[in-house]
Amino acid sequence: MCEPAHYRIDYEINPWMRRANAVQTERANEQWRGLYETLAALGVEVDLVEQGADTPDMTFTANAGIVVGERFIPANFRFPERQLEEARFIRWFEAHGYRIETVHEPHYWEGEGDVLPGEGVGFAGYRFRTEFRALDHVDELLGRETVRLELTDPRFYHLDTCLAPLGGGHALFYPPAFTEAARAALAENFSALIAVSEHDAARFACNAVLAGQTVVLNTGCAETVRVLREHGFVVVETPMDEFMKAGGSAKCLVLMLDAFTEFEGQGRP
Repeated sequence: MCEPAHYRIDYEINPWMRRANAVQTERANEQWRGLYETLAALGVEVDLVEQGADTPDMTFTANAGIVVGERFIPANFRFPERQLEEARFIRWFEAHGYRIETVHEPHYWEGEGDVLPGEGVGFAGYRFRTEFRALDHVDELLGRETVRLELTDPRFYHLDTCLAPLGGGHALFYPPAFTEAARAALAENFSALIAVSEHDAARFACNAVLAGQTVVLNTGCAETVRVLREHGFVVVETPMDEFMKAGGSAKCLVLMLDAFTEFEGQGRP
């Protein structure tokens, strides 16, 4: 995670971002701290990377890349506004003993924002922030083919804004964010798909963090919370409104260091 010391809306690169809709810095810090403390209380060990003054979106660490064992595969951000983050994340992972393996430029892709693990399967979203061809290189590094899912709604520009694999065949998803073929692929890979409503999707219900059997998500998603509890999950709600201003919520603020452990030892030697 990355404390939002310099988080602000300096530019507009997705439908949620409006420079006129300024971040309330104190409230954003409180909300980030609330998520951090919630995860810590659930037994999640959190490492911190320092944000640069010139990288206002760096607090959304999920987009930095993916971690596969001792390898870090950094993102190639699509927009120049976020490309300064790449070197900062690479330096952090190098300093912590990770081997850096890259996706060939100029193919753009945005890390765990668009590539998510699900019980030994990698799910990869593409269209808005990840290029289809980039996923050829991601597959090579992972050592297996990802399930490719085409996104359709620019509001849900990253896969983690509209899909949350939860284990045991469960996943949250927002159906209109996917093509018909992508919805069919999800149905083949999850036995218990939970469709969220338009209202809850717009509250980033799918941008949830899983810690054991506990799902941590934004407040204001009552229907999703009810259904998750019916499926046996514990749910913790924590406010993320200040981060919604930039098009993100709980999951966007977290890069998982152990999510792709099943892929360790595979991929390009």
